[in-house]
Amino acid sequence: MQETAGWRDYYELTKPRVVILIVFTAVVGMLLAVPGWPGAVPLLFGTLGIGLAASSAAVVNHVLDSRIDSKMSRTHNRPLPQGKLTQTHALTFAVVLCVLSMLMLWLLVNPLTALLTFASLIGYAVIYTVYLKHATPQNIVIGGAAGAAPPVLGWTAVTGEIHSDALLLFLIVFIWTPPHFWALAIARKEDYEKVGVPMLPVTHGNEFTRQYILLYTILLVLVTILPYLSGMSGLIYLGTALVLGGRFLAYAIQLKKDDGLELPMVVFRFSINYLMILFVALLIDHYYIIRLGV
Repeated sequence: MQETAGWRDYYELTKPRVVILIVFTAVVGMLLAVPGWPGAVPLLFGTLGIGLAASSAAVVNHVLDSRIDSKMSRTHNRPLPQGKLTQTHALTFAVVLCVLSMLMLWLLVNPLTALLTFASLIGYAVIYTVYLKHATPQNIVIGGAAGAAPPVLGWTAVTGEIHSDALLLFLIVFIWTPPHFWALAIARKEDYEKVGVPMLPVTHGNEFTRQYILLYTILLVLVTILPYLSGMSGLIYLGTALVLGGRFLAYAIQLKKDDGLELPMVVFRFSINYLMILFVALLIDHYYIIRLGV
């Protein structure tokens, strides 16, 4: 029984929900990279390698944030603040995941994907968590580059090169990240204020943050049209992007007029579904166009 509980704690350290979203966008990048089937080897080992790296970064984030996690209502039940695991055990786990990831990507996929994945890991686990998170209210904007990398990693896993279409996917996730996370930051403002993390609502207030969410959402709607304008996708994707974007924009406008803490969490949850549906629409459109032979 104790062994099972221990594995659950290790599993929780990997932030599985976040990793699932990361792996999902990476797999979409793989499938969009080529007209047909990307191949079993890059799909399997690219997915595993990127997933293991994301899990490693999540564990390091847990270790580095364990002090502030113990003081925040959202995170105080995590394994490290609860004393279920030691930092040494967690770091050992992170190193094992990282080494497995890099070996898998370097030897079975390609070195470019391994290098880019490692850079993303360092960007999130070290640069964002150690420095940016505590240095500037624009932390999530700058640090969002690491979180936006998975579609590019997936693309390079299949093709061995960085393509302009992959960078469009990167741009979508990069612009999506601030309104997604700032909605959560508004709802959890007291937590961040308590531990001295300069999230935008803490440093500039909720009203200012709501304005920025609206501005970024407008920019996001515009950016999501680019795959259609570039010829990367067709009308199926465009229609989906416009409907989803219209809903996100409606939420952002409503959020600007709402002073409560319930709507920000609604927007936060919607934004996750938004990104997943948007990327599914890219896939459907991609294979529909191939079927038509366009």
